[in-house]
Amino acid sequence: MGLPPAAKEHAITEPNESRVGLYIDFDNIVISRYQQLHGRNAFQRDGIRDFDKSAPDADPEIAARLAAATVDFNAIIDFAASFGTLVVNRAYADWSVPVNAAYQRQLMSRAVDLTQLFTTTTRGTKNGADIRLAVDVVEDLFRLPDLTHVIIVAGDSDYIALAQKSKRLGRFVVGIGVAGSTSTSLAAACDEFEDYDSLPGIEKVVASPPPTTATGTATTATGRRGSGRRASTTGPVDTTAAAAADSTDAADEQPKKAPTKSRRVTTIPTFSHSEDAAYDEPEPAEDIDPQTVATELLVRALQIGHAKGDADEWLNTGTVKNQMRRMDPSFNEKPLGYRSFTDFLSSRSDVAELEEEGPQRLIRLRPGAAGRR
Repeated sequence: MGLPPAAKEHAITEPNESRVGLYIDFDNIVISRYQQLHGRNAFQRDGIRDFDKSAPDADPEIAARLAAATVDFNAIIDFAASFGTLVVNRAYADWSVPVNAAYQRQLMSRAVDLTQLFTTTTRGTKNGADIRLAVDVVEDLFRLPDLTHVIIVAGDSDYIALAQKSKRLGRFVVGIGVAGSTSTSLAAACDEFEDYDSLPGIEKVVASPPPTTATGTATTATGRRGSGRRASTTGPVDTTAAAAADSTDAADEQPKKAPTKSRRVTTIPTFSHSEDAAYDEPEPAEDIDPQTVATELLVRALQIGHAKGDADEWLNTGTVKNQMRRMDPSFNEKPLGYRSFTDFLSSRSDVAELEEEGPQRLIRLRPGAAGRR
């Protein structure tokens, strides 16, 4: 007996629909966002893990800093849903911790499965989340053969092998992380990588300066009062620099040592290492200009496009962008300050020519542009 017409239509269309698995390393994204805005080690320095904003003696300044770093998981889930139907939607954390529990209502309203990870060590559940998430993804890849997309919300380089395995099994892998706390190798291992700040609906937030004491002096990561030197507000200060500053002020009679150069971190759109610095790659060089990196990426993509055909051939801009995303999944023109990819290309008129042919926009590399990057 044949299937009813409606059932036949459903059976035909269902395999062609994209089915998405969303896996959120909750602690990773929350900690990374807080430290992006308030400096390296700020999450530990401010005691956020055990901070309860509803407590009578809660520090209002810390509460304000925590509120400013609130992660909009609705924006993350909406972006994930743009790839297809969400059939797996999980977040991994110790939900008994006050800072995590504050998100429960938001996540449950979006049907997120809150996977409980109990704290078993003094370091918390970080590694436990990594392992549990990876095990669940691999299990789902074999249990759900129709799963087409795997979206990992995290920045740890620990997930590189998971991304590579998912790709080998034929899934499209998307990563979402916070700029400044994402491994560049993880971004490269994904088919597509998005910076949290570039997601639709996320407003740009300016990083706050390091906290100060009542006398106006900066407080170091160890909780000691600084020497009165103001730390750089454009990024976290290297703890070795702070230690050197403290030692020089121990006594006025002592000769002063040469100050150690502070390390500046570019948050958009260059990705550095995650909070577990001992196991991740070093940060990119200080003088890397994201605009220059994007221009070089564009030139390489155009060179590849021309190499496949005529050197003077006009290329479709959509094809060029896809090639750029394949070469660097973290590329996105919006964090660079452009509303569209066309605006980005127009700003590179010294290396590329644009032309409109009917509904299509075409582009080609200017002669000699490769040497003027």
